[in-house]
Formats: sequence, C-alpha cells, structure tokens
Amino acid sequence: MAISPFDTLLQKIETRAARAGIIGLGYVGLPLAMAVARSGFAVTGFDIDPGKMVALDARRSYIDAVSDEALSAEIDAGRFKAMTDFAGLAECDVVIICVPTPLTKHRDPDLSFVEATSRSIAAHLRPGQLVVLESTTYPGTTDDVVKVILEATGLKSGSDFFVGFSPEREDPGNQHYHTATIPKVVAGDGPEALALMKAFYGAAVSSVVPVSSNATAEAVKLTENIFRSVNIALVNELKTVYAAMGIDVWEVIDAAKTKPFGYMPFYPGPGLGGHCIPIDPFYLTWKSREYELPTRFIELAGEINSAMPRYVVGKLAEALDIRAGKALSRSKVLVLGLAYKKNVADIRESPSLRLIEIIEERGGHADYHDPFVAEIPPTREYQALKGRKSVTLTPDTIAGYDAVLVATDHDRVDYAAIAKSAALIVDTRNVFNRLGLSADHVIKA
Repeated sequence: MAISPFDTLLQKIETRAARAGIIGLGYVGLPLAMAVARSGFAVTGFDIDPGKMVALDARRSYIDAVSDEALSAEIDAGRFKAMTDFAGLAECDVVIICVPTPLTKHRDPDLSFVEATSRSIAAHLRPGQLVVLESTTYPGTTDDVVKVILEATGLKSGSDFFVGFSPEREDPGNQHYHTATIPKVVAGDGPEALALMKAFYGAAVSSVVPVSSNATAEAVKLTENIFRSVNIALVNELKTVYAAMGIDVWEVIDAAKTKPFGYMPFYPGPGLGGHCIPIDPFYLTWKSREYELPTRFIELAGEINSAMPRYVVGKLAEALDIRAGKALSRSKVLVLGLAYKKNVADIRESPSLRLIEIIEERGGHADYHDPFVAEIPPTREYQALKGRKSVTLTPDTIAGYDAVLVATDHDRVDYAAIAKSAALIVDTRNVFNRLGLSADHVIKA
C-alpha cells in the first residue's frame, strides 16, 4: 500500500530528514533559519538580495540576533546554505515564507511580496511539501491567497501538499527571549497540516500553541500588535494632556506601575517604529471593511501615534523659541538615535526619520548620531535621507547644535557629556531623568 504524502513528510520531520527552505533572510528569516538548523534540520535560505548572499558567503551576519560564530557553526555543520536561485525549493520539504508585508501609501495591505513568493513556490511545488506563511497579514491570507496560488498548479492542499500559518514573534534586542524560546502559535489547513506544523515547529522551539485555523493564527498576531499600538497611543495622548496641566507623565507611569494588579506600564515616545506596530493593525482595519464594521480604536490609535513626530517637533520649536530665542528654521538640531528602539540597528519605520524630515520641512537643519547606524540605508519612504552619516560626538560637536533631540535612548551613549555640552536637550525617552541628569536645559517631550 502506497505511503501518503502526509505520512512520508511526517516521517521525514520526525527523523530530521526533512530539508527546510526559508524565503526571506531578514530579521525573521535568518534567526528562524538558525533555530531550525540547530534543531537538526538541513536548511536552505533564499533571498533576492545579492548583498545578503555576499555577507552569508563570508560568514558575516547582518542581523544582531545571529552572531557570526552561530552562522559559521551551522555552515560548518552542513546544516545551512543560502542562495538566490528559487529552483532550490524543489528539494525542500518544508517551505517557510518570511517576506515583508508593508502598507501602500493609502494604508492598504501590500501583499505583492507574499504573492510573488507564492508563485515562485508554485513553480517548484511537488507532492509531500508543507508551505508555511509567517509574514504578518490579515485573517484569510494563507487560505485565500497563498493556498489559491499553490492550488492553481493542480495539486490540492490537504492531500498533495499542506499549508499552514505561524506568526513570527521576533523582538530585536531582547536579551531574554530568542526564536527557539518564544512559544510558537501554529495552525494548518486541516488536521494533517496542523499535525505537520506541530511536529516541525515542536522540533525547533520550546513550545507550540496550536489553534483551530490559519485565520485564527493570523488574528493572534494582529491582536498582539493592536494591543501594544492602542496602549502606546493611550500614554502618548496622556502625555500631551498631562504636559498641558504641568504634570510629568513619566512620574505618573512610574507611580501607577507600583500597583501589583490591573495595570501594565506602557511608555510614550516620539512615534512608533519597527515593522509590526506601525503597520500590522491596519491590515485588520482594511479587512474589516469587507464586513462593514468600523475599527475605531485601531484607527484612532494610529492617528495619535502617527501625530507624535509632529508633536515632538512642535515642542522642539517651542523650546528653541523660549529658551534660545531662535526659530527652528534657523536652527541646527542633532537627533540622537536613528534606530526605532534602543540598542539595535533596526531603522524600519523609525520615527527618527520622520523627525528629521519634519525639521527640515520647517527650514531647520538636522543631523543624527547613532552608535549602531553609521549611515542611512535606502528606505521606501525617505529616499532623500539615503547616505547621510552619523556624526561623531565630541564636546565641540555637541555644542555646535542649537538643540539635541533624544529620539532613541541607546545605552551606548555618554549622556553626561551631552548634558554638559548641549545648549538645549529635548528628551522624548526620559533618559536624562532616569540617569539623574535632569537640568533646566533638559525639556521632556
């Protein structure tokens, strides 16, 4: 009696004989590739960026979460290789999609990367493969987009090949959790697909959390990010209200978080960054229109968070006027921190880029310093900033600016030296107060 594609693939996964193909070797894909390889599977990484291939061939990681040593170890063990030729998908038993899912300029989902990748997989699809989407998206994408493209080959999901969804849960810079120790939500198109998902991810991560459908798993990821977006918007709004009342929102939060139940601290900032929180909630907003249902909390949170860079620049202009008697249009500003969060080099959707843009729209001049980002790389939204370099911090350099605007509170910065040399500091992260460096020329925003 012939062995079914399901039984064959399950046996390969259980014996670590399956080869995994991971498409998209960025902040999600490369750490996942290392975790899967360390668990004993052979892994082929795919990416269309030749620069990534050059780095990987040189055994040089471009992702903070993956060290050069960890990368070299998996290459030396024969468990990891990378290529740009998608023909290599034919030899992969498990294929995982980790490509970007951005928004259009009208805040509609841009699934072009997912669709193009699915078509590339379809060109090499064969019986006995498991295809997994990890890219964050609206509920229904895996079944209504990825599966449909794959089934156009004539092969059928659930019998010839299998489809699943498992949302990525990466947190760049987190020293306590990494890919293999973060619980993994998994789902599949049917019971056999789910069984394969549990077997594969269960071999690579500490625990799996199965849910009833791909759409449910897609909703889990959106819920996680919407939760953060709404709560950050709340404290950002409170910041503006309390500032008008002469109340320090940071002091309020520090006191409120002493309550041992019913409260979780979130912190204000100059805007939202990273791939997830500024983008993902709008995938649900877009999908909800199909059901004629409003998403007022999500949209309001997006409006508040998106307004923060302009609010901060307004506070900067006010401080320059009152403290220095100088207009922003005639001022030089040093933006401290380009990355969207502390102690990482990740600038995706960073509000610092928007801050620079707004300052210069208003006639000012803006430079930046970031110990993790030596030069601004090409971005979709801020092409005019490409190639600008981080300035070196010296007492004379700092004193040469009319104001220092703290956008990211990296630990690898001498804040005492900045406090001593800067004429004016606008702090969006409360770092000077935390370090006991509060002074009259330090303004919170």
